[in-house]
Amino acid sequence: MWIFMINPILLYSIFLFSMLYYQAKGVDNNMNQQAMDAILNRRSIRQYTSQPLSTGEIKQLLTAAMSAPSCMNCRDWSFIVVTDRDMLQRMAAGNGKPADPLKQAAAGILICGDLLRTFSKAPEYWIIDCAIAAENICIAAQAMNIGSVWLGTWPQMERVKNQSALFDLPEHIVPHSIIALGYPDGEPKPRPCIYEENRVHFETW
Repeated sequence: MWIFMINPILLYSIFLFSMLYYQAKGVDNNMNQQAMDAILNRRSIRQYTSQPLSTGEIKQLLTAAMSAPSCMNCRDWSFIVVTDRDMLQRMAAGNGKPADPLKQAAAGILICGDLLRTFSKAPEYWIIDCAIAAENICIAAQAMNIGSVWLGTWPQMERVKNQSALFDLPEHIVPHSIIALGYPDGEPKPRPCIYEENRVHFETW
């Protein structure tokens, strides 16, 4: 008698658990696909609307940057966020013609290396650490439907000096790159598949 009473409850519990499991698995798969889409569909966006970025959006982008790996977890970077129109113009001037997107960007983030935080046995890794943080900002921006373009500063020393002077940086803070950000003015063209078989080698060259 008890068997017949328990079985329907047991079967229902198994059914409910299965539904929840596959639903959760579907969410995981969807999140994985969203991550891949953000990476594969990222484009350099140089034209922006006048829509500003919110404080929350900027914090999300910086959180992505600070989630990047760094040598021995030194986290040897710092960030200067600029939304003031005059300062964006001056940043652009300091980096030359390629930095023109800053002139109409909603925000610019100057990524700097902090030489007091570098790994003592290999301090030059700050350059790589800043580059990874910059990439994280660009991928996060893509996922948030925000346009971005990476603007190189280091190792062109004139640009480094210009940005250092503009922001009155201490000697141990070195400008690395700038990310211009804003909502895209227009729909970017789809990116074709860029996987190149001849660039890949397995086990040996």
